[in-house]
Amino acid sequence: MIPGREALTRLREGNRRFVSGGHDPGAALNRTHQRAVAVGQEPFAIVLGCSDSRVPAELVFGQGFGDLFVIRVAGNIVAPSQVGSVEFAAGRFGTRLAVVLGHTQCGAILATLEELRQPTPNQSPNLHSIVDRIRPSVQALLETPLKQDADALVAHAVRANIRAAADHLRHGSEVLERLIERHGLLIVGAEYCLETGVVDFFDGLPEALVD
Repeated sequence: MIPGREALTRLREGNRRFVSGGHDPGAALNRTHQRAVAVGQEPFAIVLGCSDSRVPAELVFGQGFGDLFVIRVAGNIVAPSQVGSVEFAAGRFGTRLAVVLGHTQCGAILATLEELRQPTPNQSPNLHSIVDRIRPSVQALLETPLKQDADALVAHAVRANIRAAADHLRHGSEVLERLIERHGLLIVGAEYCLETGVVDFFDGLPEALVD
């Protein structure tokens, strides 16, 4: 079992390799390693990320088969099924790090802000459920001067949504609360930059790990 802080260091190092071009995607997809983990998995980190096709967690963090337990959903929202998935991985595999990974220019955030400004008649209830999950973390931003700056508004909304999702995991599950208190489960929020490839861990970091 890898402690949360060590797992976080691995992810940071993997992202540095990815950004510098030192990561070989072919190595991460090695068939020999794929067959080796077929009998069981011991992921060292859980990543709850956005479904956006430009943010593949294994590549972004320079990892391969069996390294990460990845949950992907539009807007990296936290609904009961996502909470249950994190509970499952943390409880079954002893994984001690969970990362909520959002990204710049998130389409789900943009759609939510648009919906708040001008509601869509007869919107799909399934799409509306995503908006409803994001709405509480970003709605207040529309009452600030940020509403005059579209780019700044989206940037702040993305981070607000990540913080809210990470906080939900920390305080919205008795199972995860026990794992945090008794077994050192670490839950952090991070943002991936589509332009640079850099992942910025900015929420919930232990003091010793703050850059």
